[in-house]
Amino acid sequence: MHAFIRLVARDVRLTLREGGAVSTALGFYLVVVAILPLGLGPDLNLLSRIAPGVLWVALLLAALLSVERIFHNDLEDGTLEVIALGPLPLELVAAAKALAHWISIGLPLVIAAPILALLLNLPANAFWILLLTMVTGTPAISFLGSVGAALTLGLRRGGLLLALLVLPLYVPVLVFGISAMNAVITGPASFLSSYLILCALTLATVVLAPIAAAAALRLSLA
Repeated sequence: MHAFIRLVARDVRLTLREGGAVSTALGFYLVVVAILPLGLGPDLNLLSRIAPGVLWVALLLAALLSVERIFHNDLEDGTLEVIALGPLPLELVAAAKALAHWISIGLPLVIAAPILALLLNLPANAFWILLLTMVTGTPAISFLGSVGAALTLGLRRGGLLLALLVLPLYVPVLVFGISAMNAVITGPASFLSSYLILCALTLATVVLAPIAAAAALRLSLA
């Protein structure tokens, strides 16, 4: 367990020290959300209705920008092979790297979401739902992304293939994250049912994605 925590802390520290991935993700998130009201016009009711979808889709795409880096940098400098030979099973290595991606990239995007929601006239009573659903759903984005990153590891222009592989897997998380917010904003759907399904998707992803990512890593490192 100590080795797992050290690996997570190492990856978070390296990501924050470089800074490029975090600033790129936040910048992309800001640009997408800020440009949309300019294109749709000053209809505040329309903006408030589409706000959940815009915030979720923009966050998903912003996080996807850095998913390729989960394993890529360690593969280039040989660190990944050393880690694979260490005491941690590859499943825990994959889980640690996905968790580090969520902490360093996912959480800053979640924190920025309520600020950007002001640009879309999100109702005040939906702000806590926005935070709750995103904190619950964004780990699935990082863990599913780790599977795609492992499958495309070492490929030239793997980023395009990564997006094609991962984006369909993101759809259920996107659907139930948005529906949970819409249940509060517009109704009459049940918030609890959508939120519980979102929780189940995240839990299943956290359990199964490291196994799939580890299998892909073994093929890449063989």
